[in-house]
Amino acid sequence: MSHETKKMANPGPLGLLGFGMTTVLLNLHNAGFLPLSIVIVAMGIALGGLAQIIAGIRELCQGNTFAGTAFTAYGLFWWSLVLIWTNPFAEAGIENGSKVAIAWYLLLWGVFTLFMFIGTLKHNRATQVVFGSLTVLFMLLALGDFTGVHAITTVAGYVGIFCGLSAIYSAMGQILNAEYGKRVLPLG
Repeated sequence: MSHETKKMANPGPLGLLGFGMTTVLLNLHNAGFLPLSIVIVAMGIALGGLAQIIAGIRELCQGNTFAGTAFTAYGLFWWSLVLIWTNPFAEAGIENGSKVAIAWYLLLWGVFTLFMFIGTLKHNRATQVVFGSLTVLFMLLALGDFTGVHAITTVAGYVGIFCGLSAIYSAMGQILNAEYGKRVLPLG
């Protein structure tokens, strides 16, 4: 009887792409380049939400608590954000989120992300850049909603575009480096 070891695929790039592509798209809106539309909502549900949740569960099954927690939590962030935007419970008397309530929501995600960033200090530089810029993004978005100063949200949009692009870079680095068996894109 053969005891072949089945190679497990790395779910990280899928999660990073789900996070990165959706983050870029949303922050093109925050920076003022795109209106909030079904394009962003659909991406949030499918790639930002579902793809990250799948990647997160796969990471947890492989024993990777950090990546599993990150991808699953941020995937559920996207689903909760879409629910906040669309409020399918309005007919049941559930109010839309106020700017202050959304600011607290974003601040809590910022605190979570700050702790995750601390965890990245044991990871490569690419991962540190993703989580460091994401921490700044959440804090700026919260500050923009707390103060009502739209310029802060616009700046956050640029930070978010950078953050999302850094996640896409990290995903492509992992894919290409594994595919070619050498460092094609440095991850630090």
